[in-house]
Amino acid sequence: MKQTTIYLAWLVSLIATAGSLYFSNVLMFPPCSLCWWQRIFMYPLLVLFTVAFIKRDQNCLAYASPLIVFGLGTSIYHNLLYYGFIEKSIVPCTAGASCTSIQIEWLGFITIPLMALTAFSILFFLISFSFTQIIFRRIFHE
Repeated sequence: MKQTTIYLAWLVSLIATAGSLYFSNVLMFPPCSLCWWQRIFMYPLLVLFTVAFIKRDQNCLAYASPLIVFGLGTSIYHNLLYYGFIEKSIVPCTAGASCTSIQIEWLGFITIPLMALTAFSILFFLISFSFTQIIFRRIFHE
């Protein structure tokens, strides 16, 4: 990964982490269980990209990819559930906040699950783009 890509990934993970902490600690929105899982996948990314940027570690793709892929999968599932594409009887949220409760809806469509999906999608695009560059470099320079 180039330093610019690592920096962009760090920035996205910083904004996502700060946003989730703002919603739960300042606005006092209780996170649902799927939100917790997405946090479990997002928060370490901030640390990984910070260290990768400082140390100029181009191999952070290898250890960031699983967190991004699983976070994206969880986020896709959460959005399908939130927007009613998956029945509520299949909901994993049995205790605490509901995974389908509306806490914010900016401009009529921007929700917390959508913001998480956007963050993970951007990160997925960044690592996919970097991975593609690495593959092409190895194919055409060897």
